[in-house]
Amino acid sequence: MNTSLNWGLLLVTVAIMVGLALYSNKVMHSSKGEGGFLLAANCLGPFIGASTIVATAFSGWGFMGSPGVAYKYGVIELLGNFFFAPAMIFAVLFCARFLHQKAQTMGTLTIAEYIAVSHDGPYLIKRITQAFSAIITIVLLLIFLVGQIKALGLLAGQWLGISQTTASLIMVAIIILYTSIGGLAAVAFTDTFMVLGMCLSAIIIMVTIFTDLPPQLLIEQLNAIDKNLLAPQDSGPYGTSRWHVLMVLPYAFIYSATLPYMSVRFMAFANTTKLHHVAAYMTPMACLLSLVPIVGCYIRVKVPTLTNPDDAMPVFLTQFLSPSLSAIVTLFILFAMKSTANSVLHAISGAVSHDLRQALWPYSSLTAKQLLLLNRGAVLGLGGVGFIIMLFAPPFMLSMLAILGSGTLMAALVAPTLLAHWLPGNIYAALSALVIGFFSGCLLFVKFSLGWVEAPLYASILACCSYALVAKCSQHQFIAHYLRLS
Repeated sequence: MNTSLNWGLLLVTVAIMVGLALYSNKVMHSSKGEGGFLLAANCLGPFIGASTIVATAFSGWGFMGSPGVAYKYGVIELLGNFFFAPAMIFAVLFCARFLHQKAQTMGTLTIAEYIAVSHDGPYLIKRITQAFSAIITIVLLLIFLVGQIKALGLLAGQWLGISQTTASLIMVAIIILYTSIGGLAAVAFTDTFMVLGMCLSAIIIMVTIFTDLPPQLLIEQLNAIDKNLLAPQDSGPYGTSRWHVLMVLPYAFIYSATLPYMSVRFMAFANTTKLHHVAAYMTPMACLLSLVPIVGCYIRVKVPTLTNPDDAMPVFLTQFLSPSLSAIVTLFILFAMKSTANSVLHAISGAVSHDLRQALWPYSSLTAKQLLLLNRGAVLGLGGVGFIIMLFAPPFMLSMLAILGSGTLMAALVAPTLLAHWLPGNIYAALSALVIGFFSGCLLFVKFSLGWVEAPLYASILACCSYALVAKCSQHQFIAHYLRLS
């Protein structure tokens, strides 16, 4: 392996990302206060907005984990992965506008603050709700971040010829550097650079595969190996029936519209940004990246004896690409991981520096400069905490960290962010949904053998029912109280 080439590629791309972060710092300072750091001064246009959404959603899982699932289960994974593209587009078209407009009207900068301010109720309960929302965001996304850091170390260590721990530290330091310089604007601008690389890598992968095995021949050879690879009797990791894979669509929709590291981009759109333009840019990028799991099917034909399906992409990189192309595609896979890790780190830091500060210290009077230092310090501190936890994390954490973290959090947030738009409730309804969604999501994930998207969706339903029930009961109590006063 030519590690000198890899180190050179890394240094060049780090220089580009730092340059983009320094440029974004100027954009950030165009908005006084925390809005510059947390919401990119509401500067996200259609192309930058579309790019950062796609880059964040298609993380390293799409390049490393998903091909392994396709190797083991076949085309069912292609369908499941492909559902993310329309789900994200639907989330932008149907949810981004009201989240953006309401956030601007209320002056909210985070999802936790949005939930607290958009629901009527006693000020103390609002603070408790914002604090609880922030705490579960920190805990669950920190779990997710640990998985991203470890995955970055595993791949970057092999690529650079260094230990996993050293590679993880380098990757975390890079992410902290550009994220702390420019906040969400830096994350969005670097995401745009990275998603272009991700799309280029997808093109390289598709050309390599279909030049060797045209689609029809690939289908024939998969069918010869195992008919279940093309006509499965169940949904593999998604559930016990063929139809369980369809649950990925609502899962990905809720994921895109509620998770703080995704939905904050809706709040950060510029007022002039047209959502149909965002969707138009997202469509080709998301569809192209959805094709990457085909690598797993290709390697199943070429190397049918892999003992570990997760080795499908590493085998493809080392055995079916030239050393230079392998180096470039590996860099772009690291981009995919970093584009999610930086977004998650930014969301966690906002929950600490903004939401917990407001909930626990509501009458603080920090200057804009002090707030910026606090935000940057949170990025540095939480990035360090994620790295330290990674050092001591047991091996079992890696495989399901993304679902435990993001799936449980989306179940907690779906009712007070999305359902509340059509079924308004008070702060008690919001708090009950957060609590029910969080605890039921954890319980269903840990105690029941459910498909990957089942536990989050069932917990989301329970949370929405709780929200609706409390909202209805509160409405009846208000009417009864009004009648007694009359």
